[in-house]
Amino acid sequence: MNMSQSFAAGSRKYSESVNAESLCWTPSVNSKPSVCIESMPSEMLMKIFSYLDVVSLLNVACVNKRFYHLASDNGIWLKIYASCFPAKRGIWKNKSLQMETVPLSCAVAEDRKPGYWKKEYILKQIAAVKTRVMQLVKPVDPRTGLPCKNQKAIKASGLSWMIVLKDKNEKEHVMEKADLSFKDTSVTIFWYSTSWPCLDVLSTLKLFGVMPLLPDQSTAPSKNGPRRRSLIAEYNLSHLTESSVAPGSDKLVQLFSLNPGLIVGLWKGSNEIAFVMVSLHYHQLLERSALGSATVQYVLPPNKPVLDDIDPEYGLHGYDLHLDMHSGKHTYMCGTFKNLFCRKGDIENGYLKLTVVSLKDNTKHIPLIGTVGLSWETTAFKGIVKDCYMMVVTVLDETQKPFWCFSAPVCMELSSKVSNLYDYMGHTYTTDYADSEGKVCAEFVWLEETKEYFIISLILYISTEKVNNWYGTNY
Repeated sequence: MNMSQSFAAGSRKYSESVNAESLCWTPSVNSKPSVCIESMPSEMLMKIFSYLDVVSLLNVACVNKRFYHLASDNGIWLKIYASCFPAKRGIWKNKSLQMETVPLSCAVAEDRKPGYWKKEYILKQIAAVKTRVMQLVKPVDPRTGLPCKNQKAIKASGLSWMIVLKDKNEKEHVMEKADLSFKDTSVTIFWYSTSWPCLDVLSTLKLFGVMPLLPDQSTAPSKNGPRRRSLIAEYNLSHLTESSVAPGSDKLVQLFSLNPGLIVGLWKGSNEIAFVMVSLHYHQLLERSALGSATVQYVLPPNKPVLDDIDPEYGLHGYDLHLDMHSGKHTYMCGTFKNLFCRKGDIENGYLKLTVVSLKDNTKHIPLIGTVGLSWETTAFKGIVKDCYMMVVTVLDETQKPFWCFSAPVCMELSSKVSNLYDYMGHTYTTDYADSEGKVCAEFVWLEETKEYFIISLILYISTEKVNNWYGTNY
């Protein structure tokens, strides 16, 4: 048989044609019907689903309504539940109570509503993770009044953060990959990308805490697994360059900031985003990042004042301040100031004045480490915006409870007034911060001969409304 006869015979036996749309070979005659998983009997699908792990089972339930009901089968989930949380009962042996494992029967699965054991498993896993995290955040650092194992708690919970940029056509742009920098009392989160949408088309930026539904400490959190979002903050970007504070710039980027703690870096001379940076204070960070919903922020519980805790005639007393000044990477100053007080005569214009560093007492003036500047980095570029930094303030009341906490980008501005200090010869700079709860006013002097800044004045102004709400008093 020659080659043409062999080809003809083969064609008659295996006649195949080309599907132009899919560009793949499909049998045209004597072919077996293709098997689609959706057309398989429920019993067979249930058998397949019973071999899946928990995350895969939750994912397959999102395919369609039929898969959802099959993947929520009580028999499958009872087996998973029993393997993780075996039932125990107490028995008496040798006059002592001992616990033994009791197998769960199939009848238990049939007695429950559809999806019952799936829900029970998820709730118990969440409760177990919450218990583990709460144990980690229970030890408190006496200097800051904040949990001293926040970083371990964040890792144990699988917590991460993401930003969602929404444009004026309601299209969402999600940015997840971020660099983290942990400090004493805050974490700085830094996003950069080559595919940012243009600022001109954006309306809002939402910051979310993202936590896996079933965190596994042995593996990194999967982006494809089920996760929960908790809204932390929402920012209006519509008029960012006109309405926000511009703390500084360098040769490549111009910074714009919005409360709480957001910095947007724009490439100079354009409305193109270079990076986004957020600084989050540790106070109630896990709660804010996990206990809110996708649309509603977690609300901090109100303070329960101790009876006769404070006398309005005496003023505030026994307060502490922990101050952290950093660039995101480098720390310029980190210190604690004890026993701050405010006399009644220091209350004016709706604020209580707490003097931390006095201009007149040069023994309390504090040097900063290094030249102040906010560092940034993208895939191709990096830089430092001079005289900008992150100010992290933690004020504790007389019972060592966090009273006023914030983390915000600020800048040092050259003062126009002439310094009267004979101990320092150099330019004077000021930093001013304000929010609804108070103000911070700091004054610095630059010593040219030693190339360093000194804090020569630091004053906190606490809003009387904040104090009245905290203590139930009337200043």
